[in-house]
Amino acid sequence: MVVAHSSRVAVAVEMVVGKDRKVQVGTIRKAVGAVRSAPASRPGGAMSAEQESGIQRTPKHLWIVGVIALLWNAMGAMDYLMTQTKNEAYMGQFTPEQLAFFYGFPTWVVATWAIAVWAGVLGAVLLLLRKRLAVPVFLASLVAMVITTIHNYVLADGWEVMGGDAMALGFTVLIFVVAIALYMYARAMEKQGTLA
Repeated sequence: MVVAHSSRVAVAVEMVVGKDRKVQVGTIRKAVGAVRSAPASRPGGAMSAEQESGIQRTPKHLWIVGVIALLWNAMGAMDYLMTQTKNEAYMGQFTPEQLAFFYGFPTWVVATWAIAVWAGVLGAVLLLLRKRLAVPVFLASLVAMVITTIHNYVLADGWEVMGGDAMALGFTVLIFVVAIALYMYARAMEKQGTLA
């Protein structure tokens, strides 16, 4: 590393001094400072694509989290599509009262549910593509999920319609935990410089 650093300084001085060899000390100091702050290059002076773009190498955990996030959010998208298309095979597991509840959602609730679901899918794809846009998209998904849940459990009688099932409530809590974790993970990857 010291050899690479020394050769970079020598190249910088040569570039500043040139053939004239008459240069002010301050100019050399500026050049050396710029070289010191520059990322280390590969042997031969070539910089890697990550160094040129300022993006770090993708950690393996990003691929694992991204694929799991995509599969998780794809399940939510499937649930949304099966409910909206009133798929008999899928919706047959619910009572008539529960079906009336699901099919009776106001348009704004269906819209916020759609945003929550599809923003989650898009956020996972953006995470896998290493795009920093994943952060606000995951946040939009989370906010839309909060609005939908407020309708379902506060403004409407969703808890009662679902039979006061602790399992349904536990799954709703799990959905929130995963959404918050994905948002925080994407934000951490952005701060780390992994997302561009």
